[in-house]
Amino acid sequence: MSKYQFNASDIYLPGTDIPKNRLGITEPEQLHEVEETLLRQAYQIFIAECEPATRFDEAYFKSLQQRTFESLYEWAGVYRTVDMSKGGSLFCRAAYLEQESKRIFSQLEAENFLRQGDDAQPKKFAGRLAHYQSELIALHPFYELNGRITRLFFDLIAIANGYAPIDYSNALAGQPMNAYIQASIACVQQADHSKLYRIILQGLNKLDASA
Repeated sequence: MSKYQFNASDIYLPGTDIPKNRLGITEPEQLHEVEETLLRQAYQIFIAECEPATRFDEAYFKSLQQRTFESLYEWAGVYRTVDMSKGGSLFCRAAYLEQESKRIFSQLEAENFLRQGDDAQPKKFAGRLAHYQSELIALHPFYELNGRITRLFFDLIAIANGYAPIDYSNALAGQPMNAYIQASIACVQQADHSKLYRIILQGLNKLDASA
């Protein structure tokens, strides 16, 4: 059965956790491979497009998922309209999703989309990245692929501040309950992003401007 629980009809092939897709794929391993290929391509495209004037707003966030996965899923870039939970974690209720998203992105814009300037402090930057990533984890706005698109979004903000994409490799190692999943659960169930902060801080690496 689906790894998510729904209060209404879902987007999966009956009796599976495989999303209905444009390619008619029914094998989870094959679908995962296609998703990862599309994501790798998206990183190359969005990093190349990232500019000092890029606005990391709600429309941009939605466009990341739409442009990355629209060839695979018809719902790419569209916010869900049903309540969703996973395990003991209930994500933002669909009825409040739009207003909560606007609140989060309004606050992010008020902080100049986390552009740090020349006096940037890695610990402070990691703290704000963790705060907003925690908010989007709890929001869980899309039907699927929330974690990967959210990480892409904050990787691009890190790049705009002169960092490499955040290195989550240690936190994502191990299944099924890796450190990143544990940190995400704490964000949703306890509104506690301290574990996520440590993961992000460890994964921040400043790019060599002279390279």
